[in-house]
Amino acid sequence: MDGTGELPGNTKVTREDWLKIAMELLISHGVSEVKILSIGERLGVSRSSFYWYFKSRKDLLAQLLAEWERTNTTVMIAHSEKPAEDIIDALNNFFLCVVDPDGFDHRLDFAIREWARRDEAVRDVVDRSDQARQEAVARMFARHGYRQEEADIRARVLYYQQIGYYALELNESLEERLSRVPGYLFAFTGVEPRPEQVRAFEQAARALAD
Repeated sequence: MDGTGELPGNTKVTREDWLKIAMELLISHGVSEVKILSIGERLGVSRSSFYWYFKSRKDLLAQLLAEWERTNTTVMIAHSEKPAEDIIDALNNFFLCVVDPDGFDHRLDFAIREWARRDEAVRDVVDRSDQARQEAVARMFARHGYRQEEADIRARVLYYQQIGYYALELNESLEERLSRVPGYLFAFTGVEPRPEQVRAFEQAARALAD
């Protein structure tokens, strides 16, 4: 294999291609339908090419789980750690993580949690990621002057609400969600957001949605 990550000859299928289709199947049909043959058929390559990148289906699933941690968990923590002048700006950074189509993928998160219901090892990974996310959000509150106990509770309320929002499969337009932003900001922080902070978030959210 050369440095491009592609198979020799005319086959232009990369490890990322296999993972992308595997992730799509995981989201749409569940982990039981993430099968080597099915992915190969979608990619138009033979089963043998799979083993260029993965040792087994178990290895593929392990790499899928690692990709979920790298994307959803890492991106949420990174947004929680972005510099901000005050807690409202910090919370706006956090919200942008879930508004950005290329940020937190709630469909993938839900699929992983469904998988975890049937696999204790996956459940352990999900629990570890949930804890890391909550702790990052708690640190965000603590950096902006909240006592540790209060920061922990506010982080849990914020995180559980966000995960629960997607678990309930609420169907709201972007404009409907944006109309509630001032209330959310106040409810989660106890601080009234300034009008310019609300406008800045609305502009950033609409730009990401375009």
